[in-house]
Amino acid sequence: MDVFEAIRNRYSCRAYRNQPIEAEKLDRVLEAARLAPSARNFQDWRFVVVTDRAAKEQLVEAANNQAFVGAAAAVIIACSESDHVMRCGQPVAPIDVAIALEHIALQATAEGLATCWVGSFFPEKVRALLGIPDKIAVIELMPIGYPADKPAPKKRDEMDSIVCYEKWAF
Repeated sequence: MDVFEAIRNRYSCRAYRNQPIEAEKLDRVLEAARLAPSARNFQDWRFVVVTDRAAKEQLVEAANNQAFVGAAAAVIIACSESDHVMRCGQPVAPIDVAIALEHIALQATAEGLATCWVGSFFPEKVRALLGIPDKIAVIELMPIGYPADKPAPKKRDEMDSIVCYEKWAF
């Protein structure tokens, strides 16, 4: 699968088969994150991979009772140890972690897996459950596994409504 095909096929999966992920596939997915670019090459992301059934069930509660989180073969908890702010005023942590997570999502798609970005969660519950120190930002949860659903057609704005050239023209 080429990159554009992975981009086209990636979707937010909310139903997973009861099937573990092969270690070599999970390793390639995590390697994709490791290879992601980061501000000043900080590589400030940290990932906790949860596969234990009981721990995933506790993550369901921490994720605002979204049951599909616990149904995935694994849940990747994406964190950052950076409090750096770029010259443009944007914090490094959520941007660097988002880039790495999208690398994860695209590689997962190429591996026949599916993911979902989960931002509806209680960081303090996740932190307590997984022993994440207070100084570490819990940025996002990403369930990953073999999909049990099919993607719905994507609704996307037309190109001319999101892109202009040379000057702001919206």
